[in-house]
Amino acid sequence: MNRKLKIGFVGAGAMGQCAHLRNFASLPDCEVVALAELRPEMARQVAARHGVARVYPTHRELLAHEALDGIVAAQPFQRHGLLLPELLKAGVPLLTEAPLASSVPAGERRDIGQDVISSLRNIRFESGLGQSSPVARPAWLMVGYQRRCDPATQWVHGEIGRLRQTGELGPLRYLRVTMPPGDWVANGFNGMMTSDETVRALEHEPPPADMDAPMYRAYLGFVNGYIHQVNLIRHLLGEDWEIVSVDPTGVVLQGRSAGGLPCVLEMAPWTNSIDWQESALVCFERGWLRLDLAAPLAFNRAGSVELCYDPKGGTPERRRPQMPWEHAMRRQAIAFCQAIRGEIEPPCTAEEALKDLILARDYIRALQEAQAVTSGG
Repeated sequence: MNRKLKIGFVGAGAMGQCAHLRNFASLPDCEVVALAELRPEMARQVAARHGVARVYPTHRELLAHEALDGIVAAQPFQRHGLLLPELLKAGVPLLTEAPLASSVPAGERRDIGQDVISSLRNIRFESGLGQSSPVARPAWLMVGYQRRCDPATQWVHGEIGRLRQTGELGPLRYLRVTMPPGDWVANGFNGMMTSDETVRALEHEPPPADMDAPMYRAYLGFVNGYIHQVNLIRHLLGEDWEIVSVDPTGVVLQGRSAGGLPCVLEMAPWTNSIDWQESALVCFERGWLRLDLAAPLAFNRAGSVELCYDPKGGTPERRRPQMPWEHAMRRQAIAFCQAIRGEIEPPCTAEEALKDLILARDYIRALQEAQAVTSGG
């Protein structure tokens, strides 16, 4: 496929503009050709700024009139279970924000991605596919866990694989991810277009039947705050993980991978006012890797990496490889286009993202049980 990819956008809110549209609009091998947005005046202004040729008031009209290679839908995740089945009927790849949906039942819907969760195992991503227009391949859903696309995360992920294969630092022994609240925007909303136009209230997914209102609020808070870290742990370990124990204060979650490796998620051990200090520590027997991630909306800034290398019979040393000046959201846009062309697999599919929702549900259940024991309830 030598031509530019034709991308359609559904939604031009804060994340739609600043996390996605400005990045896709800057890529030379794709063109954002259409935008669906409920606020007509803001839609017109956003389209003019980013060179989008056509604007539609709803996603249904966009799908009816456009032949697209891919769709980007930056929408509240509580709408995913209702909106994604409609978007995937277009038969082209779709990128959404994480999480997959607002609950496990919504994420398990068989019409999300035209049975995409059950059929993903049979989809092959091979170079050379997609020679016609629109792309002649099955629709699939890429869930936007952009930390996977950060250059620093990619470097650490590759180095973990190499060190596990060579064994030069001994076996992998432990993983810890820490994410205190902080300034995740990092001025990323500067220049964002806003509007005071009145729009109708949008329908959201109903709460799951197995959660009462307080439990569902706690679950949504955890999903909204830490689902990216839940996914990052699986990505760095290279395998699924499960909950072992929870701290009733909600600060620490202890887990264990399918291969028996201990892992910890530290939630809000402290709070930052104008900084972002998300990190991962990957420990081998004779050394470690530390990944410090940039704020999610930081522009032209990757994370950083430090390696402590202490092999048997060698000289201990510290290394700090230099990462390129490129941010995770732009890399994610590039990855989506590469996956559409069949050059790579999507970094995270619906099938894996559903596991994150299941683990989040398990965590909230375990947390409430631990809190009940602590309070004597």
